[in-house]
Amino acid sequence: MNKISKLLENTLNIIMASALAIMVVLVFGNVVLRYFFNSGITWSEEISRYLFVWLTFLGAIGAFKNKDHLGVDMLVRRLPNKMKKVVLVISELLMLFVLILVLDGSWKMTMLNLGSTAPATGMPMALVYGTGIIVSLSMSLICIYNLYRILFNKMTEEEMVKTSESEELIALHDDDFATDDQLFRKEEKQG
Repeated sequence: MNKISKLLENTLNIIMASALAIMVVLVFGNVVLRYFFNSGITWSEEISRYLFVWLTFLGAIGAFKNKDHLGVDMLVRRLPNKMKKVVLVISELLMLFVLILVLDGSWKMTMLNLGSTAPATGMPMALVYGTGIIVSLSMSLICIYNLYRILFNKMTEEEMVKTSESEELIALHDDDFATDDQLFRKEEKQG
């Protein structure tokens, strides 16, 4: 399972890096063409916009898998293990519910726009709206896998409370996370 996960993650990273590179080339090339040659690529802006949409949504999948989205875990950290599991199961089920709503809305928008095309490229708009389908299905699989790991005790206590905290919060509470030795050295420098 880890090999498949790594392969999918690497593929996702390659797709995102490629999309970013293509965006940079298209936008920069278009700027150069407009300012120096008074011309431009008519479809460049449109493709860049759609690549940005895909890049954002695919990045959300990667961040979701690695638990890099911001979260608040003050309460969960203080709960006993059994309660942590209950809270995490409820959390994963709520996320699954929201992802089902996203899937439903994305499916409806994709079907509604099957016949629509983009003005400059003529590309089907269903490709843009289809991102929600891919994202919701991918994140749902991650949620189901997390539920399996929680329910069958395959998740460590450390993984149960792993969330990313904002850098401002970490800086604000730097002293709470510091060891006594680090605090002593900090006081000596200030003092």
